[in-house]
Amino acid sequence: MQLHTRIWHYLQEHRTARLWLVQACLLCTLATVFLGSRLGPQVFAQTGCSHGDRTYTVVQGDTLGRIAERYQKTAQKLAAHNHITDENLIYTNEKICIPRKDSGTILAAYGSDNTYPYGQCTWWANQRYHELTGLYVPWLHEPSDAWQWSERAREFGWHVSSTPSIGAILDLQPWVQGAYGLGHVAVVERILSNGDVLASNMNWGANPTQIKDVEFTPGPGVTFISA
Repeated sequence: MQLHTRIWHYLQEHRTARLWLVQACLLCTLATVFLGSRLGPQVFAQTGCSHGDRTYTVVQGDTLGRIAERYQKTAQKLAAHNHITDENLIYTNEKICIPRKDSGTILAAYGSDNTYPYGQCTWWANQRYHELTGLYVPWLHEPSDAWQWSERAREFGWHVSSTPSIGAILDLQPWVQGAYGLGHVAVVERILSNGDVLASNMNWGANPTQIKDVEFTPGPGVTFISA
């Protein structure tokens, strides 16, 4: 007689054993529901980043190694910084905190070739574009609010397009996708599979000087600037 058949006959003959099995299954189910509600399917490393860190939001297909390579870090360093116990286990929409190499390096650049006010989106867009290309934007005098950057770029012979490219400056017109009355500029770090872009920003959200990666959608009121 097969083992499962013998177990079935035993349970038929012993009412107490049947009750015990039902209770055990019920407890297992309750424990699963309880732990699932407490932990959820995605246990994120942490909820907020320290002042000065860059915040990166994980998208589908990301690995910690790829994120680390993009920011010139190691997966081990990012795991330790974010209290991630398994480097192979990160989740979509999880926030990864990227420590800056040396905050003094960025601050030193202010007041040299980047004359925009530190902490403004224009300062970061100019600085990040310089980091990626070696160029600062040439329109360093008024009128140069964020919403005016596309027109200023055309005046200096730069390329302005509705099609995103990695490293391009994203320019939002006033009140488009969360921008305020002076518009907003950021730098495209990644083009996502859905056609949106992931752009790094300063002065976006509660902490003006925190660098954040935010998803934007190409469309009306959105242009992309490159030399």
